[in-house]
Amino acid sequence: MTRWTAADMPDQTGRTVLVTGANSGLGLRTAEALARKGARVLLACRNPAKGAAALEEVAAVATGAAPELVPLDLADLASVRAAAATVDGMVERLDVLVNNAGVMAPPLSRTVDGFELQFATNHLGHYALTGLLLPALLRQAGGRVVTTSSNMHRVGRNDWSDPNWERRRYLRWQAYGQTKLANLLFTRELARRAAEAGSSLVAVAAHPGHAATHLVASSTDASGGRLVGRVMDFGNRLVAQPDREGALPQLYAATMPDVAPGEYFGPDRLFQLRGHPTRVGPSEAGRDDEAAGRLWALSEELTGVSYAWTPGARGARDAARTRAARRPT
Repeated sequence: MTRWTAADMPDQTGRTVLVTGANSGLGLRTAEALARKGARVLLACRNPAKGAAALEEVAAVATGAAPELVPLDLADLASVRAAAATVDGMVERLDVLVNNAGVMAPPLSRTVDGFELQFATNHLGHYALTGLLLPALLRQAGGRVVTTSSNMHRVGRNDWSDPNWERRRYLRWQAYGQTKLANLLFTRELARRAAEAGSSLVAVAAHPGHAATHLVASSTDASGGRLVGRVMDFGNRLVAQPDREGALPQLYAATMPDVAPGEYFGPDRLFQLRGHPTRVGPSEAGRDDEAAGRLWALSEELTGVSYAWTPGARGARDAARTRAARRPT
C-alpha cells in the first residue's frame, strides 16, 4: 500500500455518507474529507451547538450536495431510533455508515437505558444504529459499514457475562478496551452474517493510532489526576499525530475499491501509532468467532434490534424499530 492520503480518495460525488460523532476530532476530519470529494455527508452529533459549528466547517469545503445535521445520542436508544428514522426519511439509500463516535475512560456512569456509558456509546448504540439503517445500506450494492476501533482493544477480554460492570469493581480503561474489542467483534460478525445472507455489504474496521483528539483531553479531565494529565500530554507531544492524519485509516476503509469485508486498517509506523493507512491485524481475542457470536446475541437482547437482510425493506426497518422499543430489564 502506498503512502495514501485523503488526496488519493476516489471521487465521492453522488454518494451519501453518515458519520457519527462528526462534531469534532476524527469524525469532523472524516466528514470534511468526504465532503471535499463530493459526498453528501450527514453529520450525526449529540451536542446541537457543536454540531451546528461543525456543519458550517464541512459546508465551507463541500464540493457536492450540502451537508446536513442529524441529532444523535448513542447513549440513548430512543435517540438512536429517532436518528435512524430521520435518516431513512432523508435518503433513498445510504452508501456508507461510519461508526466513529465514542467516549474514552470516563468515571462510571449509566445511561437512561441502564447501560454502562462506554459500552452503550461505543458499541450498543452503533450496533442498534447499524441494524436500523441496514435496509438503507442494502438499497445500495456494496454499501459499507466502517467501525472505529483502537489499539486499546488489546486490553479487552472476551468475557461478556458482565458488560455493564454491575458485579465487579469498575476499571475505566479496561472498560474502554472492552468496547474497542466489541467494535472488532461486531465488524467480524457483521461481515460473516452479510456473507451468509448473500449480501454485498462490506463491514470493515479501522483505528487512528495515537491521534490528538478531544477524547484524550476529555479522559484526562475526567480522571481528575494531574499526573495522568501530564503523562498524556507528554505522550501527545512525543508520538501523537494530528486528527486529520488519524482519520486516514477510516477514510481509506470507507472509500477505496480494494477494501474487503472483515479487514482492519490502521497506521503503518511506530507500532501502529502513526503513519499512513495499511492493513493491520487484531489481537487473538478480536478474531474469536465464538465470542463475536455471543456478543451479537447479547447486543440483540439488550437493544431489541434484529437485523433484516432484505434490500429496500422499509417494512423490515419498521419492524426493527418496533423491536428496538423494548427496554432491557
